[in-house]
Amino acid sequence: MEKTNSPFASAYLRFLQLAQVVQALPDGLEMDANEKALLQAVVLRWYENEPMTVREAIGLVDLGSPATLHKRITRLRDKDMLGTLNLEGDRRAKFLIPTQRTLDYFSHLGQSMQQAHQKTVA
Repeated sequence: MEKTNSPFASAYLRFLQLAQVVQALPDGLEMDANEKALLQAVVLRWYENEPMTVREAIGLVDLGSPATLHKRITRLRDKDMLGTLNLEGDRRAKFLIPTQRTLDYFSHLGQSMQQAHQKTVA
């Protein structure tokens, strides 16, 4: 089989190789694909300065039922991947925010992506 000549495909495939290595969380904790998808959705909204509430997160029907999503949020909180924040004066809405552990995780993935890009263009 012939490898691709596309630098973009090569960069992405190299990134996938590196990402597999760093996907495992420190201390042996791991996330399944559904937890990763939920975490990515929550962190992306946070990154866009529009933090997601718990109510919004359990409404992501393409990622599961509300009960299932609530369990995933709880698991991500137990793994110290998500925290909650209440706005001052409003205790009803809980916003989901990434923890330092999550930011470190995404930083590590970003470094892997950069390494994959550097090896592809070199």
